[in-house]
Amino acid sequence: MSAIPSNKPYRVGRSRTGLGLFATKPIKKGTRIIRYFGPLLDSKKKKDDAIENKYLFELNNRWTIDGSVRKNIARYINHACKPNAESDVKPRKRKVFIRAIKNIEPGEEINYDYGTDYFKAYLKPIGCKCAACEKKRKKQRAEARAEKARLKAKAERKALKKAEKLAAKAEKLKQKLNGAKTNGVKANGVKLNGKLMNGHGGKSAAGKPTPVKSGILAAAKAKPGRERRASA
Repeated sequence: MSAIPSNKPYRVGRSRTGLGLFATKPIKKGTRIIRYFGPLLDSKKKKDDAIENKYLFELNNRWTIDGSVRKNIARYINHACKPNAESDVKPRKRKVFIRAIKNIEPGEEINYDYGTDYFKAYLKPIGCKCAACEKKRKKQRAEARAEKARLKAKAERKALKKAEKLAAKAEKLKQKLNGAKTNGVKANGVKLNGKLMNGHGGKSAAGKPTPVKSGILAAAKAKPGRERRASA
């Protein structure tokens, strides 16, 4: 890798996508940071038109800059969907400069938008790794986790409500069955003289139960005695 003069406001360093270009000094908005350069390719020549790599910068329908050469330090600038720089293209002069569109602080990575064609061909298939897209994916993952937790909590509430409903139904059925048993016992008894009798009368002098049937029939069969008249 060729050395970069110390008076330049940038350096090549490690980025999340490999190598990148980073500011070493404050760069004001509108400043031309670096030139993107390399051999010019003529699309009318089959030899030039057959060249394919990731560093081709199209100036117009005919001319393209092959920026794959090592001396082209601008080739280390990575793509960003929300960049802090842009490509300033001069088709007639067949030159391209990278210019700041925001104030860039020391240590901040310099980036620009590669364009729709490059994005579709190289970045979209693997997923763009720029800060904006990473932030978007992080937000989507957080929202997905929150939605999953919400659905789980909803399912748990539903299951709990169902369990409580079944428990209440079982308790109601239990009470109904207990009520039916109690009513059955009362229906079999006979209430006589304020006392509940289940087929038995009171107790005899000996302490043994006296059958109700015998006592009632005896009372029914008893004949009234003749009335005595007083003698004159």
